[in-house]
Amino acid sequence: MKRNRLLHTEGDSDPMGVVANLFDVAMVFAVALMVALVTRFNMTELFSKEDFSLIKNPGKENMEIITKEGETIHRYSPSKNQESSSKKGRKVGIAYELENGEIIYVPE
Repeated sequence: MKRNRLLHTEGDSDPMGVVANLFDVAMVFAVALMVALVTRFNMTELFSKEDFSLIKNPGKENMEIITKEGETIHRYSPSKNQESSSKKGRKVGIAYELENGEIIYVPE
């Protein structure tokens, strides 16, 4: 009789206990995956207190400029039709890259 009581405890009758444990394991896995992705792609700047600018795909059609100022993050995607875009810009100069890798900016 004592052995039968050890095999069938009150905790065995709760089928939702297994679901709760699976949810906990999934949450730990998701947090670990996010930490791994942030460190792999060197995105730790997003969590620092410093302001920064990041350019994705420079010089290509799908180029994006991401800036962080304080707590706000701004994304700017230049479009071919600048008149329809709410953010407009103008050319202020030309940048040249020398053979040694140095970049010179010449204002217009």
